[in-house]
Amino acid sequence: MVWAPLGAPRTDCLTLLHIPSKDCPKMSLEWLVAWSWSLDGLRDCIATGIQSVRDCDTTAVITVACLLVLFVWYCYHVGREQPRPYVSVNSLMQAADANGLQNGYVYCQSPECMRCTHNEGLNQKLYHNLQEYAKRYSWSGMGRIHKGIREQGRYLNSRPSIQKPEVFFLPDLPTTPYFSRDAQKHDVEVLERNFQTILCEFETLYKAFSNCSLPQGWKMNSTPSGEWFTFYLVNQGVCVPRNCRKCPRTYRLLGSLRTCIGNNVFGNACISVLSPGTVITEHYGPTNIRIRCHLGLKTPNGCELVVGGEPQCWAEGRCLLFDDSFLHAAFHEGSAEDGPRVVFMVDLWHPNVAAAERQALDFIFAPGR
Repeated sequence: MVWAPLGAPRTDCLTLLHIPSKDCPKMSLEWLVAWSWSLDGLRDCIATGIQSVRDCDTTAVITVACLLVLFVWYCYHVGREQPRPYVSVNSLMQAADANGLQNGYVYCQSPECMRCTHNEGLNQKLYHNLQEYAKRYSWSGMGRIHKGIREQGRYLNSRPSIQKPEVFFLPDLPTTPYFSRDAQKHDVEVLERNFQTILCEFETLYKAFSNCSLPQGWKMNSTPSGEWFTFYLVNQGVCVPRNCRKCPRTYRLLGSLRTCIGNNVFGNACISVLSPGTVITEHYGPTNIRIRCHLGLKTPNGCELVVGGEPQCWAEGRCLLFDDSFLHAAFHEGSAEDGPRVVFMVDLWHPNVAAAERQALDFIFAPGR
């Protein structure tokens, strides 16, 4: 039983016939001829399709071109945006108590938040990162970091309640709730000289609140009373491109700071706004390796920061330095007529963290590691 063309040669079908074996040579010739005609038909079909495209309606062509341009623009736009940070150190940490209050502070329950997540496997991950760093560079100067990671559980659990960082404690650092301006004198002077620049960019941003309750780029934080808004330029070591484009001079200013933490998950830079009647209840920061700097932009009466039981007030155009690994709280008890309390917040290195340690900590706590 073999395949052969039926009747006159056709390009659209073949029929099954019984042909004696002695006629096989003749069958093969007819078979090739039939396939030749089939290819001719395929060629005609392709030519017809091309002609159809050439004769296509002008409107359809314009529509396809517009869709192509939109697709290219979308690819370019997505490519320019910095990818969302997924910090693997945080992914190790499960929010065991995130459904309620910890130390009187409402936690955000975000899986990307270094402060609000905890896990027993974190120390193992940190030690692995330290070993990887030492293999690439050196163990020199890593004594305190090695000691801190090795005994992290003991440090975090046995610390006095007045200072208890929730993620990482570096041993043998001087501890004090507040720091003098001389602790990071250069960066304090740079920020205070540029007070008007930062204030102007904030006022431009804040105008958007008259059009909607929470403009794009702003984040509302959990508080037991009042409203607390933040506008991040750097969030846990990762630049927020869209926000930085709205505050270009303030963002460039960060590059002129010598001790700004910008390459690990403990580094932040943002505008922080407290509306009247807001209370940020007592809580601890994630680490003692940094100093949190608040540059006062708008500081009405009735606003107060309490760190380690010691109260302080902000002042416009002046920097206030404190260690947020101490138990701290903030209040705005002024009236609605006083307006919001606004500070520009940036995290700086603790002055007693050595250069080699900073480099290692940037590696160990790098975003995405």
